[in-house]
Amino acid sequence: MSFSHPTGTRGARVPGPVFRWLNRLMMRHAKRTTGTTMGKNLLVLTTVGRKSGEARPTPLAWFPGPDGSWLVVASAWGAATNPAWYLNLAAHPDRLTVEQGGRTVAVTATELHGDERAEAWQKITAEAANFRRYEQTTDREMPVIRLTPRA
Repeated sequence: MSFSHPTGTRGARVPGPVFRWLNRLMMRHAKRTTGTTMGKNLLVLTTVGRKSGEARPTPLAWFPGPDGSWLVVASAWGAATNPAWYLNLAAHPDRLTVEQGGRTVAVTATELHGDERAEAWQKITAEAANFRRYEQTTDREMPVIRLTPRA
C-alpha cells in the first residue's frame, strides 16, 4: 500500500466554522441512513489521528467500487493540500471504519494509482461534476482511495 502526499502550489480555501457545523449534521444523517444527502452518497469514515491517536470521524461522499468497496476522494474542495483525514488514513490504513445506515464496518484503505485511478476518476467525475471543478482549482492530483471491508 503506497500513499502519496504531494501538495500543490495553488488551490481553494477550505471552508471555516459554518462548514464544520454542517459536517456534524451530515455525519449524524449519514450514520442513520444509506440514502443520498444533497444528491450524494455519504458515509462516515473514522480514522485514527496520526499524532493524537484519537478517533477522527469525517463525512465523505462515496462512489461504488468493485466487490462492495467504497471509493472516496481526498479533494479538500480543491485545496492545495490534502485533507487531514487522508494523512491520518495514510499513517494507519488498517485502523479505519466506515459507518453508514446504522452499520459500522472495519475497512482497509488502498490508494489507486495509474490506470486504475484514471478509470475510477472518470467514473467519479461523470457522476459528480464538483470533483471536476476541484481538479481545475488545484494543481494537486487528488488521491482516490478504495475502502475494502476487512475479513
